[in-house]
Amino acid sequence: MTLKIVFMGTPDFSAPVLAEIIGQGHEVVAVYSRAPKPAGRGMALRPSPVHALADRFSIPVFTPKTLRGPEAAETFRSHDADVAVVVAYGLILPKEILDAPAFGCLNLHASLLPRWRGAAPIQRAIMAGDRETGVMVMKMDEGLDTGPIAMAEKVAIGPDMTAGELHDRLSRVGADLMSRALAALSRDSLTFQPQPEAGVIYAHKIDKAESRIDWSRPASEVHNHIRGLSPFPGAFFEADFGHGPERVKALRSTVVAGAGAPGALLDEELTIACGAGAVRLIELQRAGKGAMRAADFLRGARMISLA
Repeated sequence: MTLKIVFMGTPDFSAPVLAEIIGQGHEVVAVYSRAPKPAGRGMALRPSPVHALADRFSIPVFTPKTLRGPEAAETFRSHDADVAVVVAYGLILPKEILDAPAFGCLNLHASLLPRWRGAAPIQRAIMAGDRETGVMVMKMDEGLDTGPIAMAEKVAIGPDMTAGELHDRLSRVGADLMSRALAALSRDSLTFQPQPEAGVIYAHKIDKAESRIDWSRPASEVHNHIRGLSPFPGAFFEADFGHGPERVKALRSTVVAGAGAPGALLDEELTIACGAGAVRLIELQRAGKGAMRAADFLRGARMISLA
């Protein structure tokens, strides 16, 4: 059975899922995405990755500011979809939207629910030092990631894996998982189980104020902080290169042996003392410059002190 699908998504994470659905042969009758935003030097309006992909396949794209109200609901119902697939869309779906497709709205969420409900599950899992996460297909209800689960796929988190690397891995795994879920739905064999009541943790949106590195924390926590915010927004510290404080992003690190006053530069390999142990910075980015490996960074700059 070929399904009529409305796809709702916006960022890079969502695009492989849409591509997989198109490749599976389902009829994507409409795509909903956030509106194009100014980008680049000329600040021209740039469509989201999902929007751009839909344009390539001549799929109608809708970019409403809100889905609330009778007009938005009527437009959505007019697609006469069997199911809506929602992947990092960015707008709240009111009940009128959730109930419109014949089989409801399926969401792909990047965690093992009920752990890390909310906006930033990938970053929060790494920042917390989790060794495992995954993706889940759930049926959406009016709560925040509270709906029943249909399918799940676990993914290991390596000790030095960054949020960017985990993001890409989960996106690929999630595309396959949603494809299998839709195949089951087309055979009327997709079943759902309520989420456990225990173990609920919320993955709150990353606040820019969280980005500054606190060297007084243990090395393992500093390391998790760095990789959990890499590549965006990027954990940072301030360093003096002889011209006053300058912000530097730490994009990749590893935990090493070492001791000293928190924030002290222990050697010429960018080993920095933490509250307990030390981290070695592997990849960094100065303001206005591209990311570079530590060896290249040190060739062009000598840090006098950092904070």
